Amino acid sequence: MPAYLRKIFLGAEGDLRNGWKVLGYFLLVAAVGQLLSPLYRLLPLHLRAALPGQWVGALACLAAAWCFLRTEGAPLSALGLRFNGRFLGHLVLGTLGGCALIVTTAGLVWFLGGLHWTRTPGVGLDTLARAGWLFLAIAAFEELLFRGYAFQRAARGLGFTGTQAAFALLFALLHWGNPGMTGAIKAWATVNIALAALLLGFCWRRTGSLALPIGVHLGWNWTQGSLLGFGVSGTASQGWWTPAFHGRPEWLTGGAFGLEASLPGVLVCGTAVLGLWAWKGATGGASTASES
Repeated sequence: MPAYLRKIFLGAEGDLRNGWKVLGYFLLVAAVGQLLSPLYRLLPLHLRAALPGQWVGALACLAAAWCFLRTEGAPLSALGLRFNGRFLGHLVLGTLGGCALIVTTAGLVWFLGGLHWTRTPGVGLDTLARAGWLFLAIAAFEELLFRGYAFQRAARGLGFTGTQAAFALLFALLHWGNPGMTGAIKAWATVNIALAALLLGFCWRRTGSLALPIGVHLGWNWTQGSLLGFGVSGTASQGWWTPAFHGRPEWLTGGAFGLEASLPGVLVCGTAVLGLWAWKGATGGASTASES
């Protein structure tokens, strides 16, 4: 290979530069997803109902990561997927943390006179369980995609701070196509979703595991939509409770978009980001992110 091409594509040690790994990973995820999607559609309806399509996306992310990790001589567990007691503990802790963040946000909106709740008829524990399985699939897929191999290799090249900024912006922009992303709602939601991405990035950084960000993501979405009945990033959700708004401004309540488009949401999520920024945590993610 000519010297100028080596400089473009290869690092000092002769391995592929991290930027090309990130790009190649996203392209491979898309390609694997295209291969798996027709197979998924061949499944009987009852199996597709039991297996949300986001699990196909998660499988595509795992397959692409495995391919790249094989070239590096690293196991899949290096992504922060060591399925042991510590992983389960972080998953549970993250889920409870995500629940707490949304309950705190909703409590602030209620305290400021923005809404009250009524019990939703016909929604039982089975509904909550099915929604939990769906939101787990969503959390696993999005965290593997945005905090998995691509994020971790970008952190080796850009550093953790630069990667946090780039992926927070990407995460927020990819939500611009969601329902209700207009006007002031779009501005508040963009800020809060970017903050959520920073929060989830710190969850990986402080533990070296994807369990905590997956748990926080799951707890946040499930509590917001399935338990408290708010929209989840603009997608309507039937909850255990149904919020009744009091005609207050949408910047206070988030309106139909959900609490992610509210000022209380920004304050609570921002506070959590600062807390994780200050917390030293474990060194697993930090050591990975500092490599160049």
